[in-house]
Amino acid sequence: MPNQNQKWYHNWFNSPYYHILYSQRNLEEAEHFIDNICSHLSPGGSVKILDAACGKGRHSIYLNKKGYDVTGIDLSKESIKHASAFENEHLHFWVHDIRNLFYINYFDIVLNLFTSFGYFEKESDNQHAINMFAKALKPGGVLVMDFMNIEKIKNNLVVREVKTMEGIEFHIHRKIINNFVTKEISFEHLDKKMAFKEEVRALSVVDFERYFTKAGIKIQSVFGDYDLNAFDNKNSERLIFIGKKND
Repeated sequence: MPNQNQKWYHNWFNSPYYHILYSQRNLEEAEHFIDNICSHLSPGGSVKILDAACGKGRHSIYLNKKGYDVTGIDLSKESIKHASAFENEHLHFWVHDIRNLFYINYFDIVLNLFTSFGYFEKESDNQHAINMFAKALKPGGVLVMDFMNIEKIKNNLVVREVKTMEGIEFHIHRKIINNFVTKEISFEHLDKKMAFKEEVRALSVVDFERYFTKAGIKIQSVFGDYDLNAFDNKNSERLIFIGKKND
């Protein structure tokens, strides 16, 4: 059962049920996105990349296969335990909170992908995380952030959904409350009723522009999908920023 003294993201991301529910996340789509980002940025072979909130490391592992030196960090001990099995001389994983300083002026590229942001109750914590990304970058380094397009979410919210994964029937209820997109997840397993939740702040383009400006990041491009088509506020699936740290 979830520990009531911990934040939802500690409980849910370290739960085996999180990995069961999302076990069919599209690896091909993730690799396609990475290929497009690499084509867009044309990074040299010697660059150092930080995958911030890396989860089980699917983006990090693929980048490493492409020849890059990659470090992945994530709050979830279980995710890092899984990812660490893939470590090598140029691929490392650490349990780390993205709000806390990691390295200074070290990475050429920092990635924060697949809506791995906006979980925190305090608005100021979002700024702390962006500040950490900026400090980790070398002057002139690049930040890539991939978030949901909140306007499309608001207009197309699927309120109730049932997913059956590995014989477990997950009941999902979504709502938007207090400027958070909330997902309540309930199910029964081994004769026990279980309940978890996800909460992601409903961040807009304007919110990110404010974070970046304060952190010394200048936005270079804004894309709306993994094919890197231009962002459209109403119709785009994603909100993807390419930003550059001030020299």
